[in-house]
Amino acid sequence: MAVAPLDSQESLWESVTSVIRSAEEKNVDPLQWALELRLTLSAAGISLPSPDLAHLLVSHIFWENHTPLSWKLLEKAITVTIVPPLLVLALLSHRVIPNRKHHPAAYRLYLELLKRHAFSLMPLIRGSGYHRTMNSIDDILHLSEIFGLPNQEPGSILLAFVFSIVWQLVDASLDDEGLLELTSNQRSNWPHDMEIDGLLKRNDNHGVLEKANTEMAITLIQFLLQNEVTSRILHLASQNMPTHWEDFSQRFSVLTTKSLVVRNSKHINPEALTYLASHTSKFLEMESKIIPRGEFHALLSSGSILALTSQHHGTSGSALWLPIDLFFEDIMDGTQAAAASAVENLTGASLVKALQAVNSTTWHDAFLALWLAALRLVQRERDPIEGPVPRTDTFLCVLLSVTPLAVANIIEEEESQWIDQTASSPSNQWKEKKGKCRQGLVNSLQQLGDYESLLTPPLSVQSVANQAAAKAVMFISGITNGSGSYENTSMNESASGCSGNMRHLVVEACISRNLLDTSAYLWPRFANGGTNQVPQGVAGNVSCWSLVMKGSSLTPSLTNSLITTPASSLAEIEKIYEVATTGSEDEKIAAASILCGASLFRGWSIQEHVIIFIVTLLSPQAPANISGSYSHLINCAPFLNVLLVGISPVDCVQIFSLHGVVPLLAGALMPICEAFGSGIPNITWTLPTGEVISSHAVFSTAFILLLRLWRFDHPPLDYVLGDVPPVGPQSSPEYLLLVRNCRLECFGKSPKDRMARRRFSKVIDISVDPIFMDSFPRLKQWYRQHQECMASILSELKTGSPVHHIVDSLLSMMFKKANKGGSQSLTPSSGSSSLSTSGVDDSSDQLKIPAWDILEAAPFVLDAALTACAHGSLSPRELATGLKTLADFLPATLGTMVSYFSSEVTRGLWKPVSMNGTDWPSPAANLASVEQQIELILAATGVDVPRLPADGISAATLPLPLAALVSLTITYKLEKATERFLVLVGPALDALAAACPWPCMPIVTSLWTQKVKRWSDFLIFSASRTVFHHNSDAVIQLLRSCFTCTLSLTPTSQLCSYGGVGALLGHGFGSLYSGGISTAAPGILYIKVHRSIRDVMFLTEEILSLLMFSVKSIATTAEQLKKTKDGLRYGIGQVSLSQAMTRVKLAASLGASLVWISGGLNLVQALIKETLPSWFISVHGEEDELGGMVPMLRGYALAYFAILSSAFAWGVDSSSPASKRRPRVLWLHLEFVVSALEGKISLGCDWATWQAYVTGFVSLMVQCTPAWVLEVDVEVVKRLSKSLRQWNEQDLALALLCAGGLGTMGTATELIVETCHQL
Repeated sequence: MAVAPLDSQESLWESVTSVIRSAEEKNVDPLQWALELRLTLSAAGISLPSPDLAHLLVSHIFWENHTPLSWKLLEKAITVTIVPPLLVLALLSHRVIPNRKHHPAAYRLYLELLKRHAFSLMPLIRGSGYHRTMNSIDDILHLSEIFGLPNQEPGSILLAFVFSIVWQLVDASLDDEGLLELTSNQRSNWPHDMEIDGLLKRNDNHGVLEKANTEMAITLIQFLLQNEVTSRILHLASQNMPTHWEDFSQRFSVLTTKSLVVRNSKHINPEALTYLASHTSKFLEMESKIIPRGEFHALLSSGSILALTSQHHGTSGSALWLPIDLFFEDIMDGTQAAAASAVENLTGASLVKALQAVNSTTWHDAFLALWLAALRLVQRERDPIEGPVPRTDTFLCVLLSVTPLAVANIIEEEESQWIDQTASSPSNQWKEKKGKCRQGLVNSLQQLGDYESLLTPPLSVQSVANQAAAKAVMFISGITNGSGSYENTSMNESASGCSGNMRHLVVEACISRNLLDTSAYLWPRFANGGTNQVPQGVAGNVSCWSLVMKGSSLTPSLTNSLITTPASSLAEIEKIYEVATTGSEDEKIAAASILCGASLFRGWSIQEHVIIFIVTLLSPQAPANISGSYSHLINCAPFLNVLLVGISPVDCVQIFSLHGVVPLLAGALMPICEAFGSGIPNITWTLPTGEVISSHAVFSTAFILLLRLWRFDHPPLDYVLGDVPPVGPQSSPEYLLLVRNCRLECFGKSPKDRMARRRFSKVIDISVDPIFMDSFPRLKQWYRQHQECMASILSELKTGSPVHHIVDSLLSMMFKKANKGGSQSLTPSSGSSSLSTSGVDDSSDQLKIPAWDILEAAPFVLDAALTACAHGSLSPRELATGLKTLADFLPATLGTMVSYFSSEVTRGLWKPVSMNGTDWPSPAANLASVEQQIELILAATGVDVPRLPADGISAATLPLPLAALVSLTITYKLEKATERFLVLVGPALDALAAACPWPCMPIVTSLWTQKVKRWSDFLIFSASRTVFHHNSDAVIQLLRSCFTCTLSLTPTSQLCSYGGVGALLGHGFGSLYSGGISTAAPGILYIKVHRSIRDVMFLTEEILSLLMFSVKSIATTAEQLKKTKDGLRYGIGQVSLSQAMTRVKLAASLGASLVWISGGLNLVQALIKETLPSWFISVHGEEDELGGMVPMLRGYALAYFAILSSAFAWGVDSSSPASKRRPRVLWLHLEFVVSALEGKISLGCDWATWQAYVTGFVSLMVQCTPAWVLEVDVEVVKRLSKSLRQWNEQDLALALLCAGGLGTMGTATELIVETCHQL
């Protein structure tokens, strides 16, 4: 259609104005006039509907021609579509609403037009002038400016316009009734055009009309909130404009609760409006809830029933929480200290939140699953095997300290969000939501009493559980200790008369952290004594900790009592900390012993505080008067030694690791190592126990403890053998310091951190200054030498250098007995000089040198000794004796021995030696038995072990460095004084033997079982892991066993008959027997071996393949059941499909857990970026043979697998640091999906599998992880939505756009209109 020139248009509009005036004067029929005007404008080339005509008509009316005929002309113009209806409404609202009190008739007419035309949105978005109309509305009402729209898409303006209409009506109604002052803003948010020259005077009818207008406006508000189109648009506004929506909701609440018109109206339902006021977002979400298509989506929304049984819970809904059980078992691995706390991994890395979101459950269900998993962990440890591994105290730490802290984090995160919202909004609506997570915790703990088989306490804590139960009875009975308190009453543990269980301990742990109040004691069946029953063991005296709080001095007897009795409150520990910082030297040592006693191991309610106190005390502040290079730490040697020895046990380091304090501990140990390792040991100190220590002793304890915080002993095997590098961050001193610095710098900046700080002690002042390796030059020098030693052979040692003299002195000390027969030359293989021990002065004065100098010389000493033994100059016995002498002189050299011998074994330059019992210790006595037991253990988990050589005894050889190391270790006596040294060498020896060819590990195991028979089960089980280090097929077999047992795919097997968590992880080591040998469940075995798998990258493909095989087996079983006569008769088909879906989700959950545990973030990202796209592109030969539900179930399994793996790694929100990597990887994956949907990529998989995967993945992402959608490129989201609409997935496409934020809000609005129009 031709468009009239500008001059012609101006004259045209002038003529139109004349026609309007003429029509009014002649009182023509409005409809006929509108039709004739339409013909005139069309003939003139004006595009219709015309925004210019809308402006002209509205401007004509206000206010000089405010007549009934003018309004009729306007209404007919809308009817015959010569003006855009919404533009007219925008022009009218701009003029009428501000002047409604002076022109109630105009306001009434505006409301009538709004009622007729506000819901007709489809013609608008399909019209040719859609963009121009919406831009005109934005120019009039300034919607982009008011709502902060980042773009001026017409759909976004349309949403803002609908929102503004409702908001304006609410404000107008409040103002009409004088209620606007009750709102937070006390004024309307909308601009007022008060140009009212020539306004008519009020008459007596105005008041009646105003009331009627108010009622009609409120009625329209109700219509807009309930209309299918506008309600969805408003819900979209609530999602993307939370600040504006909060303000609107508060005003709407005032209107519905305070309005007299609402109360007195016959047409307005006050209850309905009140419900809308308090549940607006929920109501709108319910109205516009997206119900995905297909059985899988229906199952996702099926609710939160958690059918948990005690131990054999099979593949019920409880098994979907098995990732928590796997996580708990994984963090109990004592071979590596974690840099991140278990609490962070449970909540910050979003394990619990991910499962709660993806499983679509309540927090009651999630918390119950968390408690049950922790209880199962403790129950599996009821009959532990003996060995140098974490014991019951560490497992109880998970249940009674880590888990309550994780729950506290989740609760505080929720409440901190509402507190932030309260700070920005005067509305107090958050208060009613504040207790949602807390109430879930209460419900879960109340239900926990139903699981009696999991609540039986270990014998070591039965008395503690009895005391917790007695405390509840005392509270109900009102018994105190005479001071008005029952907290510190001392009880006779054996005669308390109350039988407690693990639930009592859990509740007590939650009460102590203010997660519960003492009303929990009143729960039904909680206090197992009557309210009138007094525990028989209540004594008149108070506890030892009460004496401390009253100011009693730390006498030896009181100190011993405090060491063996855990503190019950933070105030008690703060009192001891005060003594440790301000008391006398003896008092400080006593306080240090107390902190490292029972309060550290079993003070579950204050454990994290004790740990922080200890780390703080390891870094005492320097006095103001100290100067020079002398370190103030030297004066604190006895005090520091007590702390260092106290935290050296295996359980203690593991507890530090669980609480995530390893980086802080490393930062405290490095200055101690630097100071005590740099000084000459010419000063000794006598401890209260009578033990005499030197700076070497303090250094060795601190240095060995520091080495245990990262896997320093691991040689670069992966690079030497040509495999891919290990996945995940490689722990090192620099890495630990980096984590420490980042944590201290960032802590306290988020609302969640500010909430958490309330729990911390106020008396601690931790330095947040960053620490770098450059601050410790000797430590940095040693670490550089350590790396060089691991990477290459030793450099040549210069004769006559200071290091050369130290090497001579050390060799003389080590082998002086061997030298009595004559001169002997020990020549290092890497040097050209001969280091003679003959005539060397080995007096103590010559070896009183800094420990760092000894460590610098130690590799050359070991090289010379090993070379001499290889050449026959030293006997194996003399070598072992010399090594033991060096280790006794400076225990820190054990670290050098471990790293040197490990690297030398890796290089393979040393000939093997025969363990024949003559030169070297012989394993012959029990080697065959050990090998047989290893085979039985692995065979019981479904792993086919390669046959060993028939002449196993003749093949009993070890590489010389490994033989030297194992000979050294078996010379140690197993006592408390040497435990902290053996726990460093033990894991390294285990890893080194596992890396050597078979049967090195059985040989080492045989030697150690001969030495410590009570460790046989532990040692043999550890040895059974060796096969997985060398054989990838064995790893695959073990993974297959994990899937088979968990899903009960072979129900005839005793191991797999029940399925679920019980089959995967068993019920403790030794709960299964095979041929009289204690075996382990497949999941436990995999947890113990996955860290020794060098190339973990292949695991994603294997786990994916096993998942697909499992789904096929599940679907085949379901279809067979469906085809039976009983299935047809009783309609079992639908039930079997539902059961199949539950098992499919379980299989995917297991697969996701194994990927995440095996390789962490990097392996999950490889799965999403590489493995899954490659699988979809590849052609699978069996696809043609599959039918029925198998392809569909495979797609849904892959969707659940991908979402859950990603949620474990990235989290469901943006609270974890790993979430920063999510946008890039997610964009790459969705770009692949969209490109395949658009035909740009050819797929090889079954089409039903692909369709099920895409719909399942998008559904889960939208419903369970909506924060992810906000991070995806807007254009990718729009393209994906478009492709889904082509599949006729309208609802899912709309849900995706609705979750896309402001960027997709406009497109979502338009799709809402189109979808509702089609319905």
